[in-house]
Amino acid sequence: MRVLICGGGVIGAAIAYFLSCRGVAATVIEGTGLACAASGKSGGFLALDWCDGTPLEALARRSFALHARLPREIGADWGYRRLTTYGGFGGSGKRARRSADRGLDWLSAEVAVNRRLGSIETTAQVHPAMFTTALMRAAERRGAVLRAGRVLGVVRRDGGTGLRGMQIEGEVVEGDAVVIAMGPWSVQACAWLPLPAVFGLKGHSLVFETGATLANDALFAEYREENGLTQAPELFPRADGTTYVCGLSSESPLPLDPAAVAPDPGAIERLHKICSGMSPVLAAAKVLAAQACYRPIARDGLPLIGRVPGTDNAYVATGHSVWGILNAPATGEAVAELLLDGAPRAVDLAPFDPGRFAPLDPRVPSASR
Repeated sequence: MRVLICGGGVIGAAIAYFLSCRGVAATVIEGTGLACAASGKSGGFLALDWCDGTPLEALARRSFALHARLPREIGADWGYRRLTTYGGFGGSGKRARRSADRGLDWLSAEVAVNRRLGSIETTAQVHPAMFTTALMRAAERRGAVLRAGRVLGVVRRDGGTGLRGMQIEGEVVEGDAVVIAMGPWSVQACAWLPLPAVFGLKGHSLVFETGATLANDALFAEYREENGLTQAPELFPRADGTTYVCGLSSESPLPLDPAAVAPDPGAIERLHKICSGMSPVLAAAKVLAAQACYRPIARDGLPLIGRVPGTDNAYVATGHSVWGILNAPATGEAVAELLLDGAPRAVDLAPFDPGRFAPLDPRVPSASR
């Protein structure tokens, strides 16, 4: 079976990997670079039970288990480790009271760590770019191909509702099935296929060089800026000696080209000021990256995973929002089973059926919201 996967992010790489485990060598088509967008610039936070009670519960729990298994299965290191995760607040300028049994002793005195949100049994992390790359390389060792090129459209069979391939910059690449996994840029495929809209929510992040001395503790905080606004920064020390901090989301228009995504200087300045107020370690640390990415979001906040309505062999896997890295393994496994067996075994994809929404009018001229 020849499977064409449009998009070289974590979802596309996971689908390629799980197909390769079944003996199918997929072709992943990527126009900018592997893990060039949110798959390379997100926090990589994993949670077993934070989606419990929602339609994502089974997907998240299956994915959390797969994340624990994959480093041994693939034989690679992408910074997977278990975390203790805390909640806290700060920014008042006053010294906060902190329980003696809390971690995160590298925070400033004005940050209160007041609750534990997850243990090493329920929360973990990966380095997202390393994880995406490892999945793709493992698939390539089994015959998958990462092909550079910008997808321009689909090529239909004569008559019927099936596709015979993709149009890629003056060339047709033929396949027996097509999977759209381009994150928020999947909205571009609405011009070719009856797909609902996917939007992009912009988020900013900083990566600091903090050394290997910080414990594997994560923090989800509320922090009051000097202007009175309260932000929700997330802080993740990583196994490679860096610390990732994200925050300040916005609904900025999505550029047509992922390579054109750039952080807003004002947002980066504010985020850095928040980091400096929260930790003397971060205040003194070198900034390795100041970046932005767009997380793909469907209208109801749930991903779009399944066969595209009105087609025989076109599929979609996008819209994972903030849980893209977490839910990539179970999504990849489920899509591989859907393609090869007709239905997934471990996860019910019914809540994520792209047919739950009407398709976007293909005359919409922009990829922005």
